[in-house]
Amino acid sequence: MAGLSSRSAVAIHALAMLAHRHEGSLTSAEIADSLESNPVLVRRILGRLRDAHLVWSTEGRGGGWSLARAPRDITLYDAYAAVEEGQIFSRHTRPPSRACEIGRTIGDLLDVEFQSAERALEEQLARTTIAGLLQQILTPGNEPRDH
Repeated sequence: MAGLSSRSAVAIHALAMLAHRHEGSLTSAEIADSLESNPVLVRRILGRLRDAHLVWSTEGRGGGWSLARAPRDITLYDAYAAVEEGQIFSRHTRPPSRACEIGRTIGDLLDVEFQSAERALEEQLARTTIAGLLQQILTPGNEPRDH
C-alpha cells in the first residue's frame, strides 16, 4: 500500500506559516526551522505548491515565499492534491490467483471500497481552509477537534 507521505503535513504547515505572516514573505529556511527539517525538502514542497498556484516566490535579497491566494480560499485538500501522487490505497502488487474464489473478485470489490475511502478523505480535507486551521492554531487552549 502506497499510503500518504509526510508531504501533505509539510505543505499544510508551510501554508499555515505563510498565512500567519500576513504580509511579506518567508524563506524556505525559515519554514524549515519551524518544521525542524531540511530547506531543500521544503523548497521541493513549495515548488509543488507554486505549480498548483497556491504560493509564489520572489528571488533575491528580501525574497521568499508568499501565498498566492487568500488563506480562506485554500483548503487542506488543495495542499494534499498539490503534493501527493497516486492513490492512497492500491491493489495487490501482483494479481491474485484467478483460480481462487476470493482472488477472482476481491480486486474489483476493493477498488470500490478504496475509491469510496479516498473520496471521503478528499471531502474531509476540503472542509477545512488554511484560514480555519490557523484560527484553531492561534486560539489559546484550543485542542484539536475530534470528529
